[in-house]
Amino acid sequence: MFQISVSENEHQTVVEESFETDPPLAIEHCDSNASGNRLARLVSPPGPLEVRYRAVVELNQNLVDPSFLKECSFSDIPAEVLTYLNPSRYCESDRLGEFAWNEFGALAPGHSRVSSIVDWVHNYLSYVPGSTGPSTTACDVLVQRTGVCRDYAHLTITLCRALGIPARYLAGYAVELQPPDFHGFCEIWLGESWYLVDATKLAPIAGLVRIGTGRDAAEVSFATIIGAVDLADAPQVLAVPVSMAQIDGVAEGTGAATVGGDAVSIG
Repeated sequence: MFQISVSENEHQTVVEESFETDPPLAIEHCDSNASGNRLARLVSPPGPLEVRYRAVVELNQNLVDPSFLKECSFSDIPAEVLTYLNPSRYCESDRLGEFAWNEFGALAPGHSRVSSIVDWVHNYLSYVPGSTGPSTTACDVLVQRTGVCRDYAHLTITLCRALGIPARYLAGYAVELQPPDFHGFCEIWLGESWYLVDATKLAPIAGLVRIGTGRDAAEVSFATIIGAVDLADAPQVLAVPVSMAQIDGVAEGTGAATVGGDAVSIG
């Protein structure tokens, strides 16, 4: 099962896309949850398998005056958002409650406190590729002080939830991310909507493209393999900005791209 297709919502629209395998296989495409996560399921015979996904995505990120973004009282949090207050596999907010309140409880509630948490995680952790694994949790990261993008997101989410602020994990693509790869970031519920944050600060917020949404990375794995598989090569991921006028050229595989556009080419 592959979760690499871009999701669609009010902030991003898939202009065109392709999902192919070599050798050609039957692919079942389905939505895996109410957040618009899109799953591709296939059965591969023994032998080499190559999966290729490409899309052009139009982004419509809203900019809001941060001073208007307030934390929502528990009684006003929508029912569908409540689940993002709970501890989850990688985000043990119940274990870090005292730490979160001691560190951030005295700060003024709202966007400024969330920004302080994001800045704290960014400064506290060192980004070290390979320093964590599939079983590393937010508590582990807090102790060892190293991690990768998913760990930054998990710790940010955990601290926010511990303070009663709904937070959820996003898997996606990121324009200008170096080196290019899949990216993990998160959303925080403020006022009456979700807002993107990224404690790694490795890519601009305006260039983040959502693949999937979940309580943590366990729910938005890029690939779930049933059976014995050896990874022959590291995934090759690229997200570049393009102008709308160039979309036809990009879709045809010319590779044209310019910085400063309002669309993103994923490949």
